[in-house]
Amino acid sequence: MTDNKAYTPDSEPASTQSQPPAYTSSVGSLNDFNSKANLTEKDQLENADYNPFDNRDPNGSSSGGALAHLLKSSLGTGILAMPMAFHNAGLVFGSVMTLIVGFLCTHCVHILVRTSHNICRDAKVPSLGFAETAEKVFEYGPKGVRRYSNFAKQFVDISLMATYYAAACVYMVFIATSFHDVINYDVGLNWDVRIYIAMTVIPCLFIGQIRSLKWLVPFSFMANVFIVVTFAITLYYMFDEPLVYSDKPLIAPAAHIPLFFATVIFAMEGIGAVMPVENSMKKPQQFLGCPGVLNTAMITVVLLYAVIGFFGYVRFGDEVRGSITLNLPEGDWLADCAKLLMAVAILFTYGLQFYVPNEVLWRKIQHKFKPENHNITQILLRSGIILVSGGIAAGIPNLEPFISLVGAVFFSLLGIFVPSFVETVYLWPDRLGWGKWKLIKNILLGIFAILALIAGAAASIDEMINPKTEN
Repeated sequence: MTDNKAYTPDSEPASTQSQPPAYTSSVGSLNDFNSKANLTEKDQLENADYNPFDNRDPNGSSSGGALAHLLKSSLGTGILAMPMAFHNAGLVFGSVMTLIVGFLCTHCVHILVRTSHNICRDAKVPSLGFAETAEKVFEYGPKGVRRYSNFAKQFVDISLMATYYAAACVYMVFIATSFHDVINYDVGLNWDVRIYIAMTVIPCLFIGQIRSLKWLVPFSFMANVFIVVTFAITLYYMFDEPLVYSDKPLIAPAAHIPLFFATVIFAMEGIGAVMPVENSMKKPQQFLGCPGVLNTAMITVVLLYAVIGFFGYVRFGDEVRGSITLNLPEGDWLADCAKLLMAVAILFTYGLQFYVPNEVLWRKIQHKFKPENHNITQILLRSGIILVSGGIAAGIPNLEPFISLVGAVFFSLLGIFVPSFVETVYLWPDRLGWGKWKLIKNILLGIFAILALIAGAAASIDEMINPKTEN
């Protein structure tokens, strides 16, 4: 098995081989989710020192817009479930591991983006999406793995679609549960949450038709504002009474720990939105680095998660629910505002959540339809997927184990395992650092991802089958 330092297609003569550069942190950007390999073969051969920055769309999103998208891709229903995560971890264990998992998730995003930038330069293409990055890394990798390049791409694509369609179902359950609690109590109704899920599908049908990240920026901005207001109200109720720490365990029973990891991974991972957001920037140099868009977003996210999780659990204890807003007093107008504002914020986030998998799916099937039918086909396809998602949400309306299951199965695999594996293939065999520490690091990340997947999925399914008595 040879390394990827001198890759060319096997059919090309050796004289055309070029040595990929060392693993660096050069940065690139993209205007949409797909790769835009628009250079001709002659251009590629003539530009030995290819810089992807010089071939990006100058009319992309601003760094502020990219930051808003990243915040919204992470500050969704997951952060509201952090008190439940701390309930499954304990105060000390939950606090420490939230910071550690946040660091690991941020690191995995870093290595994915850096690997994408480097393989773009090696392949002499302006930009690559998540799946295309995996494909090119295998294609330009050691000879023994080149045959699996298409499999790598298809695996990531399918995982992306499954991950974000599943998360979209969680969003529907959260929105419906919030309206269910407020309206049923205030109006005196006794409607089942599934009725509210059916009503939630209606606005999702409209916002799910948005096909451009630029048009989603205003929704992300408004959602961020609503989230800030909701957090302020939630913090008010969290501290309106003296906090009692003595009856809260420092470390929860071992059987609950997998649910903690699954929930935290679900909450923090926005891996599928990273590449399209970064690629849409007109100044992609500002994505990585210090402070950078990514670091700014993740530091904000992790700190908010730790604060909401810790004090939310201290305040509500064993009564805490899958979303802390659902623990706010019923019938109180301020609490009701917080619940409804957060529900609307998550609804606005649905557009970004839905954008990623649909770009993947449409790229795979658009060639099967005539160009003049593309618009109506997309409308019908998106509508059909949203209706099916609503049906799945109605079938699993229990928010807590649903969040944990999605986090365990999909986000641990796509957000941690795949980036670490792709980086290992790109650096193999002689760019893995002193003592091959990067290989050891990525093996440990892979083991953590697999353990989180198996243990978290088992615990979540068990809770679905044997639900606890509702508070």
